[in-house]
Amino acid sequence: MSQANELYQQVILDHNRNPRNYHPMPDATYACQGYNPLCGDNITIFAKADATGQTLEDLSFQGNGCAICKASSSLMTSQLKGKPVSEARELFQEFHAMVKGDLDPETAPNHLGKLKLFQGVKEYSSRIKCATLAWHALMGALDRKETTSTE
Repeated sequence: MSQANELYQQVILDHNRNPRNYHPMPDATYACQGYNPLCGDNITIFAKADATGQTLEDLSFQGNGCAICKASSSLMTSQLKGKPVSEARELFQEFHAMVKGDLDPETAPNHLGKLKLFQGVKEYSSRIKCATLAWHALMGALDRKETTSTE
């Protein structure tokens, strides 16, 4: 097994077993439930914006999902805390392009950071929706939707 694959598996397992930001947020500015009918992942993303609505002060999630879904949710919420909403939208585009194989994070300019670990998901098309569910739910929340799906 390559070092990259081993690191990927370790991070996925760690964030699945000990997800960061895994709790409801009663005072959330935004919330959206995301559902992946392909594998049954069902999570809710909570986001709290600052008074201007321009910065994500806090993010969390709750629900049930496979290891990839939970790890992606955990890493996404950790990376986007304190970031501008505009940056969250930009990272959604980059992450989505990367897992679909349309962006090589090693050669193309990006802001993915630790999220690059998910680049191998592109090899497993059935897992792309697992990795992107939290992102779709966050975009749904920011667009004031109550629910969203990977379909």
